Amino acid sequence: MHCEILYQPSYSLAVVTLEQGERIMAESGAMVSMSPTIKLDAQMSGGGVFGMIKSAVGGESMFRSTFTAETGRGEVTLAPGATGDLMTVELSGEKMFVQPGSYMAGDADLNISVQGSLKGMLSGEGLFLLTVEGTGLLILSSFGAIHALSLEPGEEYIVDTSHIVAFDSSVTYRIEKAAGKTKGIGGMFKGLVKSAMSGEGFVCRYTGPGRVYIQTRAMENFVRSIIPFLPKGSGGGN
Repeated sequence: MHCEILYQPSYSLAVVTLEQGERIMAESGAMVSMSPTIKLDAQMSGGGVFGMIKSAVGGESMFRSTFTAETGRGEVTLAPGATGDLMTVELSGEKMFVQPGSYMAGDADLNISVQGSLKGMLSGEGLFLLTVEGTGLLILSSFGAIHALSLEPGEEYIVDTSHIVAFDSSVTYRIEKAAGKTKGIGGMFKGLVKSAMSGEGFVCRYTGPGRVYIQTRAMENFVRSIIPFLPKGSGGGN
């Protein structure tokens, strides 16, 4: 299996070449084109109905597509739904944490699961992440370009949660308010207000060693920026 990334960083396209018998799994709707030697199969994420529901709650697509070079060598081209970059990571038995929206495709033998809880999300003390583990090619997508960081042991770095793409499992992390720690109910409320006023909500504090990948733009911020320019509906008439 070989992957070449073209047209970076704004309109990236992954050109994946498969030898006969090789397979790659991708998010539903990621395919742009493929050779006639490739067979396409669709299946539920998570290996069943409950796994599919858990994937959906975590922000992941409920379905995935598997492309198999069935009758000979061929290629599949893949792209994310939004403008942005792509990058490849070759896993060799290790685990990587991936923001659900940033997983686009990977070797069909990689093990993918969802980590996180709804309670943690509501309390601001956790977030849903995909865990991707095994050996094979992983293709990540971003909104904007991808900025790679390499943290030394004990080195800390803070990233807005909306800019997370992926990070090594050797990197530890915790979610906190952008304004920092506060004590008590009043302090918690004050911290939330400060975070809101700063334009930041929750951030992720990483501690090395390991790699952290962040995206230079955030979909939430982009959506907010265009809302004022959207047509306003006329009211009061038939």
